Amino acid sequence: MIPEPYHGLHATIAQAGAVMVRWLEPQRRCARVRVRELTCECKARIYELCQADGLSFVRRTDRTQQGPQVMETEWLPSARAREIWHKIITGQAV
Repeated sequence: MIPEPYHGLHATIAQAGAVMVRWLEPQRRCARVRVRELTCECKARIYELCQADGLSFVRRTDRTQQGPQVMETEWLPSARAREIWHKIITGQAV
């Protein structure tokens, strides 16, 4: 049996006791944002771990019939943003 090809990272479904992430309207703080990690495009909701101006944040995009709805976490030191990213990916946060 041939395994299906890997096509990207998927966030795990929220686990019991998952913490709620505080999602905010996007901040247009700088002209250039680098996406460091992202989830697979095959889902209606995608997440991106972003970095800009020495800080990091997680961006969430919900693709709806009305168009994309974008939210993001507060801009944080990289270690803290990576912690939130890990919790989202493993279903410990939503």
